[in-house]
Amino acid sequence: MSNLTIILGVIGSDCHSVGNKILDAFFTERGFQVVNLGVMVSPEEFVAAAAEHHAAAILVSSLYGHGELDCAGLRDRCTHRGLDGILLGIGGNLVVGKTPREVVQEKFRAMGFDYVFFPGDDLEEFARRLREDLLKAECHVTHVSPPAPHDGCLGDELRSASAPATFAAGR
Repeated sequence: MSNLTIILGVIGSDCHSVGNKILDAFFTERGFQVVNLGVMVSPEEFVAAAAEHHAAAILVSSLYGHGELDCAGLRDRCTHRGLDGILLGIGGNLVVGKTPREVVQEKFRAMGFDYVFFPGDDLEEFARRLREDLLKAECHVTHVSPPAPHDGCLGDELRSASAPATFAAGR
């Protein structure tokens, strides 16, 4: 059985709920098992839910521009909980101001995110790629109490410098 369980929510003090509900419906209609944590979710709550539900991915939404602050250390928290191979995605208006897309992507890639997407990106393409990546990574996602050693799983591969940083139309 494939693990298509994803944790979804809006991080930090962000209370933008409409997009979160749309994403929940979107991914559910495409066969993902969505655990929607709602709005104003702490990094710790994302990680705890991922461990509890044996999720394969965490998808974080941030629309109020403070995603970089709110997401600091999320990958480390996952690793500490033994979720080494879990895929991390973030999308929305991630920073305040007119920062070039490439700069924002690099910031979040350096923070351990596998996917970075922006308003207007092709969600159908993202869902297709996420499904493919989850199916490939299925046997590599670890959910253990102590951190497991890295074993070259897909999560490590996706975090490498050569992996794509976003999923715009045509990718």
